[in-house]
Amino acid sequence: MFKLILLSRGQTGTVPALPSITATGAPGAGGLQVREVIGRGAFRGLEAEWDALVEETNDQPFYRHGFLRIWIDSFASDSELRVLTGRDPSGALAAALPLLEKRGRIHGLPARQLVSASNHHSCRFDLLARDPEAASRAFLVHLAARPDWDLLHIEDVPEGGDAFYLLSAARELGLPVGSWPSIRSPYLELPQSYQELQGRLTSKFRSNLRRRRRKLEEKGRIALEHVSGEEGLEELLEEAFRIEALGWKGKQGSAIAQSGETLAFYRELARQAAHEGRLSLYFLKLNGRAVAFHYALEHRGTYFLLKPAYDEELSSFSPGQLLMEEVLKDCIRRKLTRFDFLGPCMDWKLDWEPALRTHTWLTIFRPTRAGRLVHEARFTAWPVARAFAGQLRRALGREG
Repeated sequence: MFKLILLSRGQTGTVPALPSITATGAPGAGGLQVREVIGRGAFRGLEAEWDALVEETNDQPFYRHGFLRIWIDSFASDSELRVLTGRDPSGALAAALPLLEKRGRIHGLPARQLVSASNHHSCRFDLLARDPEAASRAFLVHLAARPDWDLLHIEDVPEGGDAFYLLSAARELGLPVGSWPSIRSPYLELPQSYQELQGRLTSKFRSNLRRRRRKLEEKGRIALEHVSGEEGLEELLEEAFRIEALGWKGKQGSAIAQSGETLAFYRELARQAAHEGRLSLYFLKLNGRAVAFHYALEHRGTYFLLKPAYDEELSSFSPGQLLMEEVLKDCIRRKLTRFDFLGPCMDWKLDWEPALRTHTWLTIFRPTRAGRLVHEARFTAWPVARAFAGQLRRALGREG
């Protein structure tokens, strides 16, 4: 039998706001006044009204000020932060889009880029706006008047995301656009009971879970530990990251502990989430030793699984899936309503019969020479070259 150990939550709190330094603009589309907030210090000053806007529009942890601040401090501390904000006639924050200035090459071509303040650790990204159509138009009118960029690139916008309005606004302005799907991310709507969830699963998968649980129980005492508070957090994180580094991610060099900036991100995010009562760490233990873990956030009834891992020496017992089963049971017991696997679609996630949410990369090109060349390379030359390469491979295969 699994034993559940619950540890205490941390207390909630807030970080004092710092003064905001902005560059102002004239009122734009929808009566919005577009302002660019430049730099990390000025961004910090937006915290209270930023989170109020998130709660009013699309309240997910990835869009909240604290998450973005930690991401920027960890992954983009040397980049120029440029946050587009839209304020209504009363001066209230009504729209926001955090961007980074970046210079680099795309398909070998130099381009001045504005990119979303995100990467794959962000899970998803979106425009924040009370009226996303008006905000998108105002932001694009503002950017179109600036000569210092060639393309705007936004990664991993979930289906139905407000950032898609940016593409519509760009088309209205005659700007070339492009989009392509990035990942299909699984999620589960949680039922009232685990028995109901079991009924959705294949009999083969249910049988495998029972058999592997019996095999693991033969090796010793199994316990489930759930941690959501600040006490002993650093030691628990060290244990979790150690397990991840022992597996394929460690061999590949992509484990959290193998990158200073990634380690800083997940440590600080855990500290803040524990302080706010949003952290959810689960450990599956065998004879007191952790053999699998979940690093997750909980927010408004949803369990967001950021990082799972297990001891691959025990892979024949499926400790990762056994932990998943117990976490799902506990989430249902605690009346959570959704389990979001996050990240790409993988076989072990599909075993739970989830729905899939497509995420998309969006790009808008300014009609500069560089912008036109990159657009043609990405959406004309590259598809043609790829199709030709496929035809060549097939032809060579027939000759062989």
